[in-house]
Amino acid sequence: MSRVTVWHDGGCPLCRREIALMRRLDTRGRITFVDVTHAACPTDRAALLARFHAREDGGPLLSGAAAFAAMWRAIPLLRPLGLAARHRRVLALLDCGYAAFLRVRPSLQRLVSAASAARDAKRRT
Repeated sequence: MSRVTVWHDGGCPLCRREIALMRRLDTRGRITFVDVTHAACPTDRAALLARFHAREDGGPLLSGAAAFAAMWRAIPLLRPLGLAARHRRVLALLDCGYAAFLRVRPSLQRLVSAASAARDAKRRT
């Protein structure tokens, strides 16, 4: 299995939860997670914050569904999905799903932020 570097938005509560899950699933420690809000970026920071990016074994910088597929290939449980995404049609389908997700992401981020704030307020009382 390959080594993968993943760049993520550590300021996004939705992204933090997703990365926390991926860290738990990465039982072999093959993924390096880089928070772009606190680290040097291989490309434009705004571009990294707008879409999911990863690099597999020092290869080209991948974006969107291809980046997710690279990350999945490094996680034993998700590896079959990542391998399936090597097929052009599967990747195209995943890219369509990712594009749809990006349209609703701001709403989801607000929802998760509000839920986190409510949970934190409840803990303080």
